[in-house]
Amino acid sequence: MTRTLLTRRPGRLAGTLLALAATVMSFAAAPAQAAPLVTPAGLVMGFGCATATPGQAHCLGELRARPLANGAKGLAPLLTAGPVGLGPPDLQSAYKVAGLTSGGRTVAIVDAFDDPKAEADLGVYRKQYGLPACTTANGCFKKVNGSGQTSPLPTADPGWAEEESLDLDMVSSICPDCHILLVEGAGADDASLGAAEDTAAASAGVVAISNSFGEAESSAITANDVHFNHPGKAITASSGDSGFGLLWPASSPFVTAVGGTSLSKAANARGWTETAWSGAGSGCSAFEVKPAWQQDTGCAKRTVADVSAVADPNTGVAVYDTYNTCGSSSFCDLLISLGAVAGADGWVQVGGTSAASPIVAGVYALAGNTGTINYGSFPYSHTASLFDVTSGSNGSCGGTYLCTAGTGYDGPTGLGTPNGTGAF
Repeated sequence: MTRTLLTRRPGRLAGTLLALAATVMSFAAAPAQAAPLVTPAGLVMGFGCATATPGQAHCLGELRARPLANGAKGLAPLLTAGPVGLGPPDLQSAYKVAGLTSGGRTVAIVDAFDDPKAEADLGVYRKQYGLPACTTANGCFKKVNGSGQTSPLPTADPGWAEEESLDLDMVSSICPDCHILLVEGAGADDASLGAAEDTAAASAGVVAISNSFGEAESSAITANDVHFNHPGKAITASSGDSGFGLLWPASSPFVTAVGGTSLSKAANARGWTETAWSGAGSGCSAFEVKPAWQQDTGCAKRTVADVSAVADPNTGVAVYDTYNTCGSSSFCDLLISLGAVAGADGWVQVGGTSAASPIVAGVYALAGNTGTINYGSFPYSHTASLFDVTSGSNGSCGGTYLCTAGTGYDGPTGLGTPNGTGAF
């Protein structure tokens, strides 16, 4: 790939390399645990796993980014030498789960394609924050294909690898003693992800399953709801990252649809404040039936979301990911910073409702009630144990609750965010 780039565009690439060399060197020299960088709102980019193909899902993570140099159009990941963004102590404080344990319950993560460095990167993240090791060797971590086997694993993909790193790190942040099962579908098609979902649900010890992907609704998609109909398992799904409008499987009545917020420290009793994230997906399903526990009157069918958690990349979380298509050299880091190579090579600040879904799955595991709850119904009867998010919007819907946060239930943030485990 490098030779192709140099051959096709030698002048422009060489000039850009020189222009950005100092920038990349400054990233390399940045101190670990640096204060959060300030970037303009909206300066974010997806993980590179987007698709507009019907029957194909895309992951829902967003990277904090910066513009390419020399006037080139596009964005590149904002690389940092150490963790930048919210870490486990922040998330545990914000959602009041510090000190809670699960007794070793298992959270399953379903994604597409393989992340060859998933376990190693998870180890770096957990060591950075003083979390107990979670490895194959000690029985805490397991990675399998969509059929539940440890080999052969699917084709590797750097965009989905970023997603998997995000998911693993967020479950670890909220529930450090949880076991984690990573189920990698053979592809991002409905059949592969459905098979992976069924594998996760059938795996011993799994109490919660996180899904950080979505696709447009269609009249045919409801036939795939069967893969999310697993009583006794709390199944979470990201609501989307493109603002007002919803995705499936978040619209399935069998999941807890997780919207997104902007989360910041504050001088109040909680110590934090949240508003609806402008990118969070929400809306009224065109096809899915309304669950009995949803009582909002502005949508005759399924409404998204149910609950929410931090998703704004500008108030996002620290993630460690090193799978890319060029390696781990300084030149590779430079190519990544140019947007010429997919993936990451170290610490990045991340958001998207892809962060919110595994956070809520981790809270479900801490609560330990999944064996007796009815799909996503439990939060609706325990709203006192949620932080109501009452401001912010994710788009235009005539000012209704479907896109505008307010007291009580609303589309972008659902019933609110976790205040301990009482609503789960």
